[in-house]
Amino acid sequence: MIAALAPIVDFSAALAALAIAILGAAAALRRRCTSPAAASDSRIIAWRTFAVAVIAYTVLLRLLYFGQLDLMPEEAYYWNYSRHLDIGYLDHPPMVAWLIRLGTAAFGASAYGVRLGALLCGGIAAYFIYGLTRNLFGARSALTALMLAQILPFFFLSGLLMTPDAPLTASWAAALYFLERALIAGRGSAWWRAGGCLGIGMLSKYTIALLIPATLLFVLVDQPSRRWLRRAEPYTAAGLALAIFSPVILWNAQHEWASFAFQTTRRLADQPRFSLHKLIAATLVLITPTGAAAIAGALGVRAPAGAERARAATATDAPADAAADSAAGAATDCGRRRRFAQVYVLVPLAVFAAFSLAHEVKLDWTGETWIAALPAIAAAMLLPGEKSGSRLHAWIRALWPPTIVGLVLVYGAGLYYLARGVPGIGYSRHMELLPVGWRELGRQISDIRATLRTKPGVEPLIVGMDRYATASELAFYMPDRAVSVGNTSSDYLFGGLGLMYARWFPADAQTQRTLLLVAWNSHDISGSRIKSRAARLTPVQEGTLMRRGRFIRHYYYRVLYDYRPATRPR
Repeated sequence: MIAALAPIVDFSAALAALAIAILGAAAALRRRCTSPAAASDSRIIAWRTFAVAVIAYTVLLRLLYFGQLDLMPEEAYYWNYSRHLDIGYLDHPPMVAWLIRLGTAAFGASAYGVRLGALLCGGIAAYFIYGLTRNLFGARSALTALMLAQILPFFFLSGLLMTPDAPLTASWAAALYFLERALIAGRGSAWWRAGGCLGIGMLSKYTIALLIPATLLFVLVDQPSRRWLRRAEPYTAAGLALAIFSPVILWNAQHEWASFAFQTTRRLADQPRFSLHKLIAATLVLITPTGAAAIAGALGVRAPAGAERARAATATDAPADAAADSAAGAATDCGRRRRFAQVYVLVPLAVFAAFSLAHEVKLDWTGETWIAALPAIAAAMLLPGEKSGSRLHAWIRALWPPTIVGLVLVYGAGLYYLARGVPGIGYSRHMELLPVGWRELGRQISDIRATLRTKPGVEPLIVGMDRYATASELAFYMPDRAVSVGNTSSDYLFGGLGLMYARWFPADAQTQRTLLLVAWNSHDISGSRIKSRAARLTPVQEGTLMRRGRFIRHYYYRVLYDYRPATRPR
């Protein structure tokens, strides 16, 4: 039904993007985006309207396109997780698989079903980011933080694509919310809620464990919080988190601690490589240069007294549960609030930065780290110009409207391009980065497989000649998924890493099977490593992928008969 309305939806989305662009440009021109808190009521209304429009637009984009786009290779791989349901996996904990299994149970094995969990997790993350900011700096700042949590690239994508970052972001935001309630508001009951969120986060991705040393550091440096060292609540919370995480511990114990080793000793054993510049570049991509500058401005230096009073003043419209804390604490707690953000940003970031000095880093690693910075950024965006502390703060605030408008336009145009194409513009050959062409590849490989003759009752094994991308996408997009999931593997059979495919399809179990090899380069299915595993090989064939009459790229395939695993050294 949603797909049938796509033309109307796309036209409406274009109009919405244009309207927000005009509104954003107007807001930027009004005294270089001086704070609505210091402007007239009309400017306050204009800013709130702008924020609400941006939030509504980004949510609408996700709802309209989350089922129209081909799955990213990572999403297809995690869908294969859900078809091999377990309490643990080599490279990640199981939460992403569990959510996909629930989503596909509701919507079937479709992009809608796979990504449903990401939409729900995005909503949960937004709820707790709004609540955290409201408790720290008031409702005005909370609305701004909510807008940032929808528009910044990391948060927009984590609420759209089904990867471990989706449940991790929700868990991280919820944990920070309850940690603030425990540490700043002094509520003992918030500790066990924080522990529960930490445990759920550990079922999503191990990096949430960085909140533990951050919490310990905050307790040590924040004098009012040291009393918790003598109370049972934090230790009970830790026990609850450990109990929730115990299935993953059990899986690792049963599999020679494979997942823990994969994420620790294996990464540490990699060839030393300086990648701090990549970590910095990733930050600029995940939160934009404006966001990075805003974080440095909000957390890097102490704001002047006038700014502190202005921040305290914004907290007076906090909800009833926050009002119960202490009326006088609105001004005196500003330092603790800033310290809270500093610690929960800088401790995880310091770990990633230290690791990057000698090891490779990934693009998404620091994404959740910036959750703790959103409240401070939002509050800084609303500070009166004369109390901003420096021209740098005013300059950063002036950059936000064009940055937000630019992101709105990029998201709308990008999703339209991926879903429907743009006349006169072709597609990238890098299908692992842009999810275009996988459906057509699945159809063509299914047709080729149907022509193969194998032993009665034995399906040919489709082998994507990379780590997991091609195998995972083919398993999802070949028409008969009931067959393809159990008969699609990766280049592990020829010496590659293979990740979970090495466990799902042990090489010895494929002896004498017929393999259909699929690769993006002909040399990947040629040479001695291929010939040594075959009794007979057909010539390399070339296939062509098209979409709506436009060329995407070529692929290559050949058939291997009577597969022979590599001889194991004695």
